[in-house]
Amino acid sequence: MRILYIAAGIPVPGTLGGSTHAYEVARGLAQRGHTVHLLASSHEGWGGLAPFMRPVSFAADGFMLHQQDVPKALSLLTVPTVLRLARAVQPDLIIERYYNFAGAGVVAAHTLGLPALLEVNALIVDPPEVAKRRLDDAFGGPLRRWAEWQCHHAAAIITPLHTTVPASIPRAKVIELPWGADVERFAAVAAQRAPRHSGRPRIVFMGSFRAWHGVTDVIRASLLLLAEGYDLEVMLLGDGPERAAAEALAAPRASHFYFTGAVPYAQIPALLARADLGVAPFTTAPHPALRAAGFFWSPLKIYEYMAAGLPVVTTAIAPLTTVIREGEEGALFAEGDVAGFATAIRHVLADPMAAHAMGQRARARVVEHYSWQHHCAALEKISAGISGKA
Repeated sequence: MRILYIAAGIPVPGTLGGSTHAYEVARGLAQRGHTVHLLASSHEGWGGLAPFMRPVSFAADGFMLHQQDVPKALSLLTVPTVLRLARAVQPDLIIERYYNFAGAGVVAAHTLGLPALLEVNALIVDPPEVAKRRLDDAFGGPLRRWAEWQCHHAAAIITPLHTTVPASIPRAKVIELPWGADVERFAAVAAQRAPRHSGRPRIVFMGSFRAWHGVTDVIRASLLLLAEGYDLEVMLLGDGPERAAAEALAAPRASHFYFTGAVPYAQIPALLARADLGVAPFTTAPHPALRAAGFFWSPLKIYEYMAAGLPVVTTAIAPLTTVIREGEEGALFAEGDVAGFATAIRHVLADPMAAHAMGQRARARVVEHYSWQHHCAALEKISAGISGKA
């Protein structure tokens, strides 16, 4: 198949979860023998008039990457670019990563009579608690109507949890499909991992430093363990609005905490190789969409911890409880329970041999169920079904 994949406003390559997602899907489909063109950005935000008028195009890891630097909020301005690309590429279908102000891919598919596949990673219609929703309601719901138009004109919608898609959209076109990890990229790290025999155990947190990712809970739980005399190190990979608060909390025991800032994706395997345990203390309390629709994320950090052969401690929220099973691939704790989080960390690290076995089971589980390779195989089948192309 010839596939045009639109990830408007997402920097590829980049350090965001969306950057990894778009890159891995494009690469994974190309590895399966398809001709893939990905339209993304080179960085976040406005890139000036020249790259806006004509994208910069080049071959990238088996697929063609077209970079057009347009802020995400202005993604609809890429409609002319998408139409030009589609006419030049002659795709069998267009895949688009959903965003409130995007939709150029679905518009182009509708205009040219092509099937569109919508990739949804967030609640399509915000709950009433969100200011953007209240403003939209005040103006008669143009954003809601635009979102529903895209859903109705997509031939299929893939999402980790069907509740991200409005109830007005037929469930028959909504396909639940988890995201994943590149298990091959982490294979060497997992193969070389051995039980820890000496030294401080090292915990790793990776991802966006936002309230719902629980980075400050990582600090609080670690400080509880340090206060009990449990010696450990904590490596925090990433950046975001909660970083200053996390650094301030960690300051009294600063020698036990290492903040890397945003890290290029290529460096992640080597950094995870230095860890003994991956943590992901998600909390839905500060996130209205998660409270409204359930935990619809399919978190890359957990899959990548697993792919690197790490045991994982995460929040006991469905569907995370089906990815990490208590005592099998790691441990779970009640949402918001920092003391329980600390206990779960201590429990996993107490026996290095058992922790290593958990990491091995985690690796086997992600290879079987949660890899980008598995995701792209499923995506290929869905795409063939809606395009009529094998």
